[in-house]
Amino acid sequence: MGSGVLFRDAADRILLVEPVYKDDWELPGGSVDGDESPHDAARREVEEELGLVVSPGRLLVVDWVPPRPGRTEGVMFVYDGGVLDVKATAALRLPADELRSWAWCTLAEAQRRLSPLLARRAAAALEAAAGNITYYLEDGKRIC
Repeated sequence: MGSGVLFRDAADRILLVEPVYKDDWELPGGSVDGDESPHDAARREVEEELGLVVSPGRLLVVDWVPPRPGRTEGVMFVYDGGVLDVKATAALRLPADELRSWAWCTLAEAQRRLSPLLARRAAAALEAAAGNITYYLEDGKRIC
């Protein structure tokens, strides 16, 4: 189980992070620890990855991911991080052992940097944020 946060800037671009351990970029977030809620994990991961102390907003998407070779099925929660202003953006601090960089990306730019699954999830989360709704996804595809 994992949690992520969708942050936007004033131009409605989304914040992506570039892990050092794989090729594809991601939304900020990570695994939920034992005895930790998905919301608490999202808050913790944002602080660990970006140096920001924030309380994520409402749930944007829940994405069930089917099993794959070498991986079990999983559930991913994406929360609304809202719009980061220039001051908050300037305060971003990345752990060098985990993240190489970050970038504000249009949806088209994000789709080139993210894996196909994460690109679908990010697009649904951005749509949910704009529409003030929550989506249920399976493998990144909107079911309801």
